[in-house]
Amino acid sequence: MMELTQVTPTIWQLAFPVGHVYFVRLPDGFGLIDTAMPGSAPPILDALTQLGGRSQDLRQIVLTHSHIDHMGSAVDLVEATGARVLAGAVDAPFIRGTAPEPQPVHTAPERALHEQIVAGFSEAYVRPLQHVAVDVDLHDGDTIDDWGEPVHVLHVPGHTPGSIALHLSSSGVLFPGDIVATAEGRAILGPFNVDREQAIASFRRLASLEVEALCVPHGEPVFKGASEVLRAAAPENDWV
Repeated sequence: MMELTQVTPTIWQLAFPVGHVYFVRLPDGFGLIDTAMPGSAPPILDALTQLGGRSQDLRQIVLTHSHIDHMGSAVDLVEATGARVLAGAVDAPFIRGTAPEPQPVHTAPERALHEQIVAGFSEAYVRPLQHVAVDVDLHDGDTIDDWGEPVHVLHVPGHTPGSIALHLSSSGVLFPGDIVATAEGRAILGPFNVDREQAIASFRRLASLEVEALCVPHGEPVFKGASEVLRAAAPENDWV
């Protein structure tokens, strides 16, 4: 059974080799941020049980963007739980499979990392991606109101055209999607962006927020003082 890491009294990280997911306790059940790679539904459902929930208690799945390590198990989880899927409006056609997904433009270090990851996928046999229906298209400035506190949606393009971040301003929590990763205690720009300059601008927007906890999909979460970690970052120097 995989280990859950508690980030706040109502948020837990479930770490995968590629693409961590986060559970959020809602007033009427649980929400899930991203779904990891295809085939990840069983450990996610096991973790839900560890938290005292049943499959029908997973109410919402928020996809920060359209990449396979974030939406990979969404269709399996929807079938198992009946959860609604929420995603950024610009990425929603890629998630639904009604439009082709734009490809990242790799720097040289990113290309080497990508080749290493793809080789690992081949060895492990990753199931083909299945698309999933999106129930709610999210836009910049939207608020998700059924979490027990306001959840502010930010459109943060660059990693994908429709990447979103979620800011829980009352509790000081940020889910940045792949715009931000962490490594060796630092916040860094996430790799594999469709528009690097746009991604850096989105990173800077997130760094301007007041944040205590940073729930990144790649790397270790930051439990306190996340604003200082974000503002100390130099995303323009990453992956060059």
